[in-house]
Amino acid sequence: MHSMAGTAVQAGWTWAQTAALLAATIAIVGAVIVAVVGYGLTQRTARRERLAKTFAEALSAVEDYAELPYRVRRRSGSPEARVQLTEDISKIQSRIAFYQAWMRIEEPQAAMAYTRLVRAVKHQAGTQMSEAWTKRVRTKDHQMNLHVAYPREEIDEEVAQCVMIMRSVLGRGN
Repeated sequence: MHSMAGTAVQAGWTWAQTAALLAATIAIVGAVIVAVVGYGLTQRTARRERLAKTFAEALSAVEDYAELPYRVRRRSGSPEARVQLTEDISKIQSRIAFYQAWMRIEEPQAAMAYTRLVRAVKHQAGTQMSEAWTKRVRTKDHQMNLHVAYPREEIDEEVAQCVMIMRSVLGRGN
């Protein structure tokens, strides 16, 4: 009889087996949760890095535009240089338009700040650039130093505001 009871226990399900199965199930569910959370955090970090890089490139395009009055003022005067400079201006404007459109799609809050920045840079640097085109061409090395920086208070104020909003979008606060 004792051997028959031992056979029944062997054939039945024990608490030890239940505990082992439960531990394995918890481990698998835990691993899945960790993987999902890890994936989510990785995706969030990658998106933030992508946004930060794009924001930096967008700000670089604006800075390139802000430098145009200097480039126009220092132009050599040759037809080739004039053509190259106007092509460069077009490329910069195209980059700015690209980033404006991209931000309208991806980050509307940053897009509004960037649009205000673009408006400021086109107003302040654009006016300076128009004036620079009317100045006499500089042909000698010693003439390349302008001795005075173009004012950019309007641009700098909007850059600061735009960067603050971009940092907020990235979750980095002020």
